[in-house]
Amino acid sequence: MQERLQKILAQRGIASRRHAEQLILDGKVRVNGCVAALGQKADPDVDFVEVEEKAIGRSPRPSSVYLLLHKPLGVVSTCSDPQGRPTVLDLLSPQDRAAGLHPVGRLDTQTTGALLLTNDGALTFALTHPRHRVTKTYEVTVRGTPTAATLNRWRSGILLEGRLTLPAEVEVLAPPNALQNSTQLQVILQEGRNRQIRLVAKALGHPVLQLHRTRIGPIALVDTYGCILSPGQYRSLTLSEIDALRPIIKIEARAARQKETIL
Repeated sequence: MQERLQKILAQRGIASRRHAEQLILDGKVRVNGCVAALGQKADPDVDFVEVEEKAIGRSPRPSSVYLLLHKPLGVVSTCSDPQGRPTVLDLLSPQDRAAGLHPVGRLDTQTTGALLLTNDGALTFALTHPRHRVTKTYEVTVRGTPTAATLNRWRSGILLEGRLTLPAEVEVLAPPNALQNSTQLQVILQEGRNRQIRLVAKALGHPVLQLHRTRIGPIALVDTYGCILSPGQYRSLTLSEIDALRPIIKIEARAARQKETIL
């Protein structure tokens, strides 16, 4: 059965759909020896598909794996790093690395906390697509003591790189620390623009000192007993957590089918 190449690569855990699209645009995907084009279809049981000169084979789609990781400080949230820095895949067992996992979205090297990893390309695409506005919750330590007016500006949205940020929930978690000249906040975002919290905090005059993600949508950075995961520790998502994400995946799948029908 023929399917779009980006879907085939995502289903086999080679890359998220967005990354797969970029691989195709960069000319790194071939079908039967010819450079593939974006939108091209193939049958993985019949056609010979290569990604960066490596055949993907005709093996069936691997079982879906869903992990929640506590990303430590200094670790890169990509599958590889040209600078040789440790990546989130280095924290996994050999068995989990062999499952073709990739991170869902990114946390910069100086940000810690909740990060999902999966080989389910549909989930990755759904959770990272702006239309779904999956909330992300952060504990943010900023320099100084933001005033009520400043926090209200953050909540309402500010102009960032030519676009207004969406409204955010911003609350003070503890009284300001006078000795360290800092304040701890909780920030809940509906969008995930690159380095958004750091850029907004800096623009408001209170640069970020520490940034830690505690929750992705309904999934909190705790183990199955409710204890906070330690840095570098990870676990599988529970069935109830996966079920909580399924409505988003189904919405995205319907949208993708409609798009393919139009094209």
